[in-house]
Amino acid sequence: MLSRTADHLFWLSRYIERAENTARMLDIAYQTSLQPQSADESEQTWRSLVSISELNGLYGAKYSTINSRNVMEFMVADESNLSSIFNCLRAARENARAVRGSLTTEVWETMNQTWLEFRRLLREGALTRDPSQLFEWVKYRSHLSRGVTVGTMLQDEAFHFIRIGSFLERADNTARLLDVKFYRQDDTGTERDAARDFYYWSAVLRSVSGFEIYRKVYSNVIQPDKVAELLILRADMPRSLSHCVTRMLANLKRVANAQSGETLRRVGRLEAELAFGRIDEILAQGLHPFLDGFLAEVADLGNGISRDFLV
Repeated sequence: MLSRTADHLFWLSRYIERAENTARMLDIAYQTSLQPQSADESEQTWRSLVSISELNGLYGAKYSTINSRNVMEFMVADESNLSSIFNCLRAARENARAVRGSLTTEVWETMNQTWLEFRRLLREGALTRDPSQLFEWVKYRSHLSRGVTVGTMLQDEAFHFIRIGSFLERADNTARLLDVKFYRQDDTGTERDAARDFYYWSAVLRSVSGFEIYRKVYSNVIQPDKVAELLILRADMPRSLSHCVTRMLANLKRVANAQSGETLRRVGRLEAELAFGRIDEILAQGLHPFLDGFLAEVADLGNGISRDFLV
């Protein structure tokens, strides 16, 4: 496969996954904002969303205050924010158009229709009228795109590059979400009251569709260490770090070439660390340092994949 084609396939799936992840986080923040809370708590909720995507500088240059309206506009429809849902869906569609011949008709039509329909919804004021419904629509379209890809595409190199992009982006997002939610800090830099763990960890679980899974696996009240274990080490949890890395490795093996040995080795080592890791050991070293290291490793793996296979 041409490296340019692989590059488009890799990034179209990353952009779709990023749009879904952004919609998930915004939906949880919006639902939370409808509950009784202080102005400081509300601001911190929306501030954390900007922090997850490392967009504090860009947001601050455009908006003087942090509130629900500004953050949702910035994260959903702002064309200057390359990580906004608007730009992610547009980029996914443009990457799909560039490799139209490598996709099935169903996959292309899903990508194209998603972009056209999203623009229509924004023009009609869907974000202002019912943000939660718009976020659900974005998640649904991402699920549809993923399902059509798995259900209609030949499982060749094109398919594997799409899956590699999806799992890499999902792993990055889950780690960022865990890190920000676990280490929420106020303006003085102190950690928030531990008594509010239930509130924040419930939001984390719901943002990754893991609330019901947690109840099924642990049959217990929500505990931070159990949530961390579920989202880091449980290989049967679809959005966990372990699951994402395992699936990424499986797909990388199918497209391995003469120069990808080091990247495969590093992904395999990371998979082993997660497969045989224990949550008490991770918490003993500190969840924040662990997630920082994981995010750095994921970024390096993305660079390695680009170097080995892409443009």
